[in-house]
Amino acid sequence: MNRKLLPFTIIVFMLCTAGICVLVLRPGLFSNQDKQEHYRTRIIIPYETGSYVPDSAEAERMAWEDSVSIKASLSDGEIVISVLNRDFDGDSIEEQIVAFHRPMEAASPVYLSYIVYDEKSQSYRRLWNVPTAATRPGTVSLYTQDLTGNRNECILLTGMNDMGEQTMTIFQRDYLAGDEQPFVKIAELQIDGSIAIQETGRSLAYQQGLSNGQPFLIAVYGPDTASNNILDQMEVTYAFNERTGLYEQYKITRIPGSQIEQHRLKELLSGEKGVFENFIHDLWYYVSPQGTLDKSQYIYFDPANREIIFFGDETQQVFNWHQSSPTRYGLYVSSQNVSVTTMRRNLDIELESLDSIRLRVSEDLRLKIIVSASWNGSYRRAGTIAGVSVKNTNQTERNIASYIDAVYDSSLGRLRFFRNGLYELSSNNIIQKGRYVFFQVNGQNLLELRPEPQVRGSESRDNSNTRLIYLVDTAGKNDERTNSAPENLSLSRVRLGATGIQYLHEGQITLMPVEGI
Repeated sequence: MNRKLLPFTIIVFMLCTAGICVLVLRPGLFSNQDKQEHYRTRIIIPYETGSYVPDSAEAERMAWEDSVSIKASLSDGEIVISVLNRDFDGDSIEEQIVAFHRPMEAASPVYLSYIVYDEKSQSYRRLWNVPTAATRPGTVSLYTQDLTGNRNECILLTGMNDMGEQTMTIFQRDYLAGDEQPFVKIAELQIDGSIAIQETGRSLAYQQGLSNGQPFLIAVYGPDTASNNILDQMEVTYAFNERTGLYEQYKITRIPGSQIEQHRLKELLSGEKGVFENFIHDLWYYVSPQGTLDKSQYIYFDPANREIIFFGDETQQVFNWHQSSPTRYGLYVSSQNVSVTTMRRNLDIELESLDSIRLRVSEDLRLKIIVSASWNGSYRRAGTIAGVSVKNTNQTERNIASYIDAVYDSSLGRLRFFRNGLYELSSNNIIQKGRYVFFQVNGQNLLELRPEPQVRGSESRDNSNTRLIYLVDTAGKNDERTNSAPENLSLSRVRLGATGIQYLHEGQITLMPVEGI
């Protein structure tokens, strides 16, 4: 061999040997995998004994086994619920947040575990474990979000506990605490109601990474214990305190609910299996913030076939209905997209009236899919005409005398009708007086209220031209000859115009008679 070529041959051989070693020991250095893959959440849905399992469950399970890899093994008796892959440290090495539970333990909470790559051992290990407030694995949702606006994304785990309460546990990365406490808990909420993140728009400077954003608020909706109406709620808002690094109570707001006949209300909210599911089995149209029905956005609940269909922005999405748990005000449903199997949608459905429901929807995972439709809000049953209940065919509509003698309780207060055409409405020791009349248009009963001018101090505000028109649904006896009053009245606000009755899509007011007055 030519002596001049010998050094060149040795150098080439050494370079090839080094390249082979790098490929074997660190294959990830040459991966062209999209960086967005680090932001994906992969889900494992546990099916409880006796629960519904979709036909595609086996195929989906095999697909998850191929795509989900727990980088460090769990202990015996620990079952994985959800896995979140993310580069929390910005070192281009992916870490994992794993939600798991221990079914052999009584009332076992759902735990979070932080799995990191150890440079010394060149393997992954569990660095941190912590319990959360959730206990029901089938209701768990795990995701990250920049709640505080400082680009330090929080880990959120939502779910239900064994008492049927909604829970939310939030952790944030603590870069000063070291490996023993990599995350600090900034909020843990649980309520016999619902919990929602109140997201607000953030500036262009935040979007471009030039400044921090406004922290989001967290709203907790629970029962108003001081009220006799089951549907009355208290909204407690929590705001992030930068000084303490915790979410703290910010304000409390009372939210009045609809007045619904108590016996029917207790039936729907009894928690008995299938009762509320059968109630929502229908097509529901979205109610815009202006109070109008938006028939271009609707949701169809089909509990019999275990499906939920969302239609909005001319796009239809079909979700498998996995599990549902009764809540104080309705139902909590977890569902999974039939096309994108890693996409789950959790619905907190609350009873608003006998013809309307309120939804708070959360996505289990934030895919890079543009879906502009917001599913949060109120919905009216499609079996209503312009938002007014369809009358029961077994109930005969009755004419109401022009003037009656009766006293009713309602969400507005106590309403007393006199036979001379006057009325009094008392609420919180304030009495409003005026004139009223029952009349008919096209065979439909209507009620007109004309309040008297209100006097405040030395000022008088003339509202004698104010006309409040309500469409009246009657139930019970009424005899025009004796001026006897109907047993129950349901009022829906309308406007009379040249085209006839125009519905204002406000909530119904139920008048219930007061006995013995």
